[in-house]
Amino acid sequence: MSHTLKPKPRNSWNNIFIHLLLWGVIFILPYFFMDSERVFTWRPFLRSIPEMIGFMLVFYLNYFLLIDSLLHKGKTRAFILSNLLLIITVSFLMHYGRGLFEYLLPELRPRWRGRHPNSFPWLFIVRNSTSLFLMMGLSVALKMTVRWFEVDNERKELAKAKSEAELQNLKNQINPHFLLNTLNNIYALIEFNPPKAQQAVVELSKMLRHLLYDNNQTYVPLRQEAEFMQNYIELMRIRLADHVKLTTDFSYAQTGNTLISPLIFISLIENAFKHGVSGDKPSFIDISLKEHPDGKVEFVCRNSYFPKSDDDKSGSGIGLELVKKRLELLYPDSYLLHTTIEEDVYSTVLIIDTKKQQDDTELLDRG
Repeated sequence: MSHTLKPKPRNSWNNIFIHLLLWGVIFILPYFFMDSERVFTWRPFLRSIPEMIGFMLVFYLNYFLLIDSLLHKGKTRAFILSNLLLIITVSFLMHYGRGLFEYLLPELRPRWRGRHPNSFPWLFIVRNSTSLFLMMGLSVALKMTVRWFEVDNERKELAKAKSEAELQNLKNQINPHFLLNTLNNIYALIEFNPPKAQQAVVELSKMLRHLLYDNNQTYVPLRQEAEFMQNYIELMRIRLADHVKLTTDFSYAQTGNTLISPLIFISLIENAFKHGVSGDKPSFIDISLKEHPDGKVEFVCRNSYFPKSDDDKSGSGIGLELVKKRLELLYPDSYLLHTTIEEDVYSTVLIIDTKKQQDDTELLDRG
């Protein structure tokens, strides 16, 4: 089944709000800087309508047409020349538009009109040309900002898709690795204890249900994963000799909502059975899993240490490396993994802050 990456659509209401705020600041804010005796009146507002139309014309012609068709395609010279022609044309239109408004509404004519017939039109055009250049620059700035956010969102979506693909690839590697180890154990049981081998097949069927139906999800309930771990431990217990002491302590909310990545602990447990059991010497494995009220999940595994020789390829050591990679992808800055070897005792401590990870995921999704 193929999946097509679709970037998150931009919120159109956010864009509308930004544009309304922009024009509100441009056209309304100047009134707040007038003298206290000069309050808002419709007369200067109506006289400024041609300027408003000219500003918006230059702004949106750049925003929707010129920036995309020229500037983004590297045609900088054509973009500048087009804006020069546009601004000069709009400046004259603004001047004659004001004249038309004053002709239709004589009460809008200023008292000083006619005193300097040769200078005022040109000063008016030069002033508005400068303002129109500012509108052009503002349009470019806003368009570039929006484009940056779009590119950033696409980058995040691509990074997320890449992480999901890597996680799926890691899962596909863990499943065969896990099944291979389990089948090797069952094969050993068949030789010296067929009844236990039959029981092991029953336990394996329970775990396969988890692998086939639950492992496709990125996160599963902690209680569900804990049950899977306990089933696996009981399967491994079947083949243990009397000189091996196996103890477990699982403490978690039976009805809790804590989520955890599936198979994140199983490779650590496999490692304990692989290196913690001797064929003829006293051995022990102590496994505990605790869910804390603050959302942290603490996994501790201690076992006697009998490292395998290079000739022993069972498991091939791939499991632990896959766990580290998955932790980096799923729980960046939200986990602690610590291993020690002291006095022939191998200890593994893995603490995952599921609440912090969930908050970070929700924040990323909103971004």
